[in-house]
Amino acid sequence: MVNNFPEGLIIALNDIMETAVPYTNWQVSDVIFAIIVLIAAFIVARILVSVFKRLLKRTKIPELAASFLVQLITALLYVAVLLAFCSALGITVGSIILGLSAVIGLILGFGMQDTLTNLGAGVWLAVLEPFKKDDYITVSGQTGYVKEVGLMSTELITPDNTYIMLPNKMVWNSAIVNMSHLPTRRFEVAMSFALLGDADSTIRAVMDVLKKNPEVLQTPEPKIYISNLTADTVDLQIRAWAGTEDVGTMATTVKEELLREFDDKK
Repeated sequence: MVNNFPEGLIIALNDIMETAVPYTNWQVSDVIFAIIVLIAAFIVARILVSVFKRLLKRTKIPELAASFLVQLITALLYVAVLLAFCSALGITVGSIILGLSAVIGLILGFGMQDTLTNLGAGVWLAVLEPFKKDDYITVSGQTGYVKEVGLMSTELITPDNTYIMLPNKMVWNSAIVNMSHLPTRRFEVAMSFALLGDADSTIRAVMDVLKKNPEVLQTPEPKIYISNLTADTVDLQIRAWAGTEDVGTMATTVKEELLREFDDKK
C-alpha cells in the first residue's frame, strides 16, 4: 500500500503532538485527547438525559417533580463530564473531589449555606408537592401561576404576565396558599337591586339567574344575604360555588347576567 502522507508531514505532526503546553506537564496530544473525551462525554450525558426524560413520561411522577429530577440528574452528569475531562488530562480525580469537599466546607464556614438549603428545600417541594405546575398560589407575599420548581428557586407568573423567582428556602419556610388545589371554590358578588315588590321577590329573581347558569354549582347551594334594605332598593351579598378553573371569571359573569335580567324587568 502506498503511503499517501509525505514522511516530513508525519514527522511534523508528531513533533506538534509531542510539544509541551506552556506552564504545564501536558503535551498537545494530551489536550486533544481530553477535548475528544469531553465532547464524547457531553454527548453521552445529553443522550442519558433524553432517555431519562422519556422514562419519566411513562411514570406517574408529577410534572414539577419530574422537571426537578431532570435538572438534578443533568447537573450530576455534567459534573461527571468535567471529572472525565480532568481524568483524561491526567489530573487525579480523587484530589478534585477532595478539593470540592474543602470548598463546600469553606462555603459553609463562611455562612453561605443558602445554596445547599435552597437545594434541600427544592427536593422537599418536589417530593411533597404542595403545588403542581400551573397552580395559582400565594407564597411569601407573591401570587401567581407556578411555572417551575428548579434546583435553587421556584418560578411564578402573575396574572399580568410578570415573572417572579423565589428562593426555594423562602417558599419552603412560608405558608403556601394554593387556590387550585381543590376542585371547587366559592366566589362572592355584592350588588344593589331595585326592589321587585319586596326583598323576598328580589332574592328569588336573583336565585333564578344563578340556577340558569350551568357553571354555578347548586351543591353547595348558593346563599344570598341582605346587607342593607331601603324602601326602594336592597343590597345583597351573593355567595356561590363554581369549578376552580371557572371561578376567576364567575363574579363578573354573574354580575353581567343579573344586570341584564333586572334591566329587562324595569
